Amino acid sequence: MSTDDKIQNTADKAKGKAKETVGKAVGNERLEAEGKGDQVKGDLKQAGEHVKDAFKR
Repeated sequence: MSTDDKIQNTADKAKGKAKETVGKAVGNERLEAEGKGDQVKGDLKQAGEHVKDAFKR
C-alpha cells in the first residue's frame, strides 16, 4: 500500500467521522448517514489495498 493511498483512506475515514459528528450534533440524519458511509468507504479501500499487498509478496 502506497503512502498516498494510506493518507487518502485515512482522510476519507476522518471526513466521515466529522460528518457523522456534525450530523448528530445538529440532528441531521442524512449527514450522519453520509459520514458513516464515508468511513465504510475508507475501510473498504484500505482492506482492498491490504489484499493487493498480500498478493505482491
